[in-house]
Amino acid sequence: MKKSNKNITSFAYHLDKQYGKRGTEIREEYEQGFEAFKLGVMIQELRKKEGLTQVELAQRCRTTPKYISRIENNVNDIRLSTLFRIFTQGLGRTIKLSVEQVY
Repeated sequence: MKKSNKNITSFAYHLDKQYGKRGTEIREEYEQGFEAFKLGVMIQELRKKEGLTQVELAQRCRTTPKYISRIENNVNDIRLSTLFRIFTQGLGRTIKLSVEQVY
């Protein structure tokens, strides 16, 4: 017996309902916060993959372990120059940026 999927809603639907449509101020604040969160998680995952502690990463890119922790935990805005240093000097990676039109 096959069940109907009539009650299933998408994640986008829930975002629209809670934060409004893309392009609204509240939704864009949510989207920016989510991107910052993803960046922090990405840095943390790469750091661990490289076998580095926050102290070691901070030493490589001339910042403090507290700053690295704050970035990884989405508590701090990050300067672009520091972001580049974390990826290039600290993690041996390059950054590619893209710009998309807001809906």
